[in-house]
Amino acid sequence: MKEKYVLIGAGSAMFTLGLVADILRRGQAADLALVDIDPQALVVAKGLAQKMIAAKKAPVTLTASTARRDVLPGATAVICTIGVGGRRAWEQDVLIPRKHGIYQPVGDSVLPGGTSRALRMIPAMVAIANDVLALCPEALFFNYGNPMAPVCRAVRKATGANMVGLCHGVNHVSHYLADMLGVEYARFSYSAVGMNHFTWFTEVRVDGEDARPRLREIAEEKLAQGLVSTKLGAKFAEAGDVVHGGEDLSPFSWQLLLRFGGYPACQDRHVMEFFPHLFSAKGSYFGKTPGVDAYSFEATIANGDRSYQEMERVATARGPLPKGYFRRFSGEHEQVLEIIEHLRTGTAKVYSANLPNTGQVPNLPVEAILESPAVTTPSGLAALTQPPLPSGLAGLLTTRFAWVETVVDAALEGSREKFVQALLLDGAVTSVEMAERLAEELLVAQGQYLPQFA
Repeated sequence: MKEKYVLIGAGSAMFTLGLVADILRRGQAADLALVDIDPQALVVAKGLAQKMIAAKKAPVTLTASTARRDVLPGATAVICTIGVGGRRAWEQDVLIPRKHGIYQPVGDSVLPGGTSRALRMIPAMVAIANDVLALCPEALFFNYGNPMAPVCRAVRKATGANMVGLCHGVNHVSHYLADMLGVEYARFSYSAVGMNHFTWFTEVRVDGEDARPRLREIAEEKLAQGLVSTKLGAKFAEAGDVVHGGEDLSPFSWQLLLRFGGYPACQDRHVMEFFPHLFSAKGSYFGKTPGVDAYSFEATIANGDRSYQEMERVATARGPLPKGYFRRFSGEHEQVLEIIEHLRTGTAKVYSANLPNTGQVPNLPVEAILESPAVTTPSGLAALTQPPLPSGLAGLLTTRFAWVETVVDAALEGSREKFVQALLLDGAVTSVEMAERLAEELLVAQGQYLPQFA
């Protein structure tokens, strides 16, 4: 069948260009519709996509619209990458909590930043889901937007839409672990279970043999070298750095492997945010401050701004794309087109996907959005049954899923009370009064994106 891909949030231009590059590599006829509510961002994404299609002389028809309902009819796959409010709203998610002494390196999944982001994202994603159900109910429906677990849970709870959450993190960390073990990736296999950005490699094998004892030895070797290093968080991809295997030392992740028996994805930059009692204060990350001199948040934002400005320049420049332009987008599609192909052909392959817990992990909450192995089948992605998690890991995750349910309800109901509850469950605030003040400041700062709280 000829696919019609609708990409909502096309202003997330790096992902958009990666998806276009992957469509072109496949050489198949397809329709692609780009959607973004920001007209200028849409002009940039469309301009670059047009140049890429022309360069490859590809049989791809391109349309672009600020009104998704105009292009959703006939869609065979809808892919969402929206970020409500963009980088400017994201800055407020992180910088306002800093005034209260809460430091975050990312701020898109948990802690006050992730909670605030969820309040903006959930109503927008529910509205998109309702349009998908009304205009293209048979379309495959994928989400890449954060915070992944609250967004996917809210969409399913409010609409029943069969949304699948995808993220490259587990796949990325699996390659990292294979490198640490010194083996070719083809010899490496694993099982990883948890919540997006807090998913645990509970099974690691090389040639079918348990490789966890060797990983424990590697952890002990790394930690014996000393935890404090000037390199901690000095270079990371989201800041635009070229990162090699040893750059991200992630000492806390190796500590967790020794204490809980599983290695966490997506390493320290994300994982430390799930332990606010350890890492949300100034100087708390092995002598460094999260988001400041370890995994600088400002560097992440600045890199995003630079990348957009460069794409805007290329999109509006006369003439063809610069030489070698396509090479920079390898892997940006994060497997979604491969998944679609395997679903269409009935080819069984296992991917990491975010789906409701219908029993695949028996000691985690039912209906919680789990990131875990799922296989492509003719009827969709099907989560694979896993053994019960060790009690320690189950305890860490169960508390987080309770936070998810609370922030989902806060967003759907426009409830200030449940927003405060979510901040208290999250664990970064030090008093009820602090939670109340922080909630009010975030609601005021992000008010234009929060009509449900008006």
